[in-house]
Amino acid sequence: MEDDLKRQLPGIGTYKLKTAFDMEIYARFMGFLDAEPRAFERDPSHDHVTASAFVVSKDLTSVVLTHHVKLDKWLQLGGHCDGLIDAAFVAQKEAYEESGLSRIRLLTEDVIDLDVHEIPARGADPAHLHFDVRYLFQAEQGRLCSSAESNDLSWVPLEALEEYSDEPSLLRLRDKAIDIIGELSLSGGA
Repeated sequence: MEDDLKRQLPGIGTYKLKTAFDMEIYARFMGFLDAEPRAFERDPSHDHVTASAFVVSKDLTSVVLTHHVKLDKWLQLGGHCDGLIDAAFVAQKEAYEESGLSRIRLLTEDVIDLDVHEIPARGADPAHLHFDVRYLFQAEQGRLCSSAESNDLSWVPLEALEEYSDEPSLLRLRDKAIDIIGELSLSGGA
């Protein structure tokens, strides 16, 4: 695309449409938000919005990953909105709760990625979709300390992320974060 398009998502924020994938996922999110009045509620009987925090280190070279207890894989920090219609706030809250870090800051107010993924059935909960909204943060202070939702936490070098995960959506998120960090560095904002 020649020019990035910016689009607003209610309760989510601004998302830059740079690729055909971005346009498709944006349209899917808008359709979901328009059709689902309980989009931000946590109810596994229907699909819902979740919020993720891609938290990079102070030197911008690594990201915090959690080895998720229920899903048994390495992921970015994040969680359910639980009725809060403010995904950026939820992403930051979850990052604090899951990482043990004492100070993180939002690097850009724009949503850096959107993803839709299936959560498998577990116990009485049916399989359902997470409409995941992803934000970029930078750790400024604190030490990692796992929560009950995590088997482990690790600072993973951005360039070595494939050693922890081959999830295409996580690798796409990393690539977008690297691009944004580069843009912020050039403008003096990082």
